[in-house]
Amino acid sequence: MSTRRDDHGSGRRRGVPIVVVCLALTLSAALTGCSVRRMAVDSLASTLADGGASVFASDDDPELVGQALPFALKTFEALLQSDPSHRGLLLATCSGYTQYTFGFVEIEAERLKFDDYRQSRRARDRALKLYLRGRDYCLRALDLEAPGASERLVREPETALSDLGKDHVPLLYWTAGAWGSAISAGRDRPEVVADLASVRALLGRALELDADWNDGALHDAMVVLESLPEAMGGSLERAREHHQRALELNDGRRAGTHVTWAWQVSVPRQDRAGFEEALDRALAVDVDRLPEERLANTIYQDLARLLQDQADDLFLDLDTFDSEGTPQ
Repeated sequence: MSTRRDDHGSGRRRGVPIVVVCLALTLSAALTGCSVRRMAVDSLASTLADGGASVFASDDDPELVGQALPFALKTFEALLQSDPSHRGLLLATCSGYTQYTFGFVEIEAERLKFDDYRQSRRARDRALKLYLRGRDYCLRALDLEAPGASERLVREPETALSDLGKDHVPLLYWTAGAWGSAISAGRDRPEVVADLASVRALLGRALELDADWNDGALHDAMVVLESLPEAMGGSLERAREHHQRALELNDGRRAGTHVTWAWQVSVPRQDRAGFEEALDRALAVDVDRLPEERLANTIYQDLARLLQDQADDLFLDLDTFDSEGTPQ
């Protein structure tokens, strides 16, 4: 494996009120009997992993959630020290780190990149570390389901996941999401980009098992992969097919589907008209129509506005070049 794991990784997971977490931790610390304490830890871990209250996913204040999530994630890690093989909690931790890093670290790097390159670079380096931390929790869960799968993913990605079934699609998705996001954040590091085949294998297997899972989430992820240059296995035609299928499955109600197209496809291909159209569609999404995705839609709409503000920097002014591409 080109980027090694350390011990730091759900379908759609929901948060738990902070007061519940604090009370549970206090009770757990007070327990003296090992078996009773283990039962308490396992019970709390299961409650957290299974979702609890939708206080995070349905929130409309990203800043508030961004301040609360680090505490929740460190709580997950503390519980995993007591129950390191809790599959649900491993997946929830992986998912949590991936979503937190995208929403509150990587987007900040994007916000800074034209104004303060040094700070933007620092934020992107931090994003890479956090994505890899999240990925490693998912890989630990993957190895519990299929022993040795994480190593086989690097050596023989095409066959490494044959033992996994439909119930494992959320795990495949979040492993690919964390790993693929790490590759994007570290795209200038060959040792990170070298794992791209593993991400393709994860998403490919998930599509084989349940292509329409989570209203097109897998197709949105494939748009990012297929937006890569042809030399890296990308295809504009396949990206467009996945984008259209995602729109069909979520009825255009996810701002992320539109923003992903604008950011990952329109910008590299310098299609400003398509970029503006996709962002307008993202901003037209009613964030209250899907309360369980209110936070995600709000974050993607914030990103859409940021990209609109940066449009003049993202697109070349072709009027300043002559017919041979030379600046006038």
